[in-house]
Amino acid sequence: MTQCSILIHYVGFRNVWFNCFVKISEGEFARICEDLKRDSESIVKHNPIGTEEEIMLWMLLSCLVSYLSLSEIETPCFTGKPDAGTYRDAILFVLKGRKAAEFGADRYLDDLSGKIS
Repeated sequence: MTQCSILIHYVGFRNVWFNCFVKISEGEFARICEDLKRDSESIVKHNPIGTEEEIMLWMLLSCLVSYLSLSEIETPCFTGKPDAGTYRDAILFVLKGRKAAEFGADRYLDDLSGKIS
């Protein structure tokens, strides 16, 4: 079940901003990571820029941006050339405050990155 709270901000009675904070459960996060890992060969083949770890973490971040309905303002931006650590930090930042219940994401990131089997 997805929880969503809507904040409404009125500006001059003309503009209404809707900001939906979607939460993600550990099960949903695990499923996304598992699905990406299962499709990793195809993902890496079609995104040949960067290391396999960078590509997979970049793809996970992209999935989370979409899944959590992040606005442009909430989406992490990078200066320079991001690496696997940059993507990992961005994923953990995105998850902060958006977990339905607290869980450790590191083991899923390690598994997706190929650090454990």
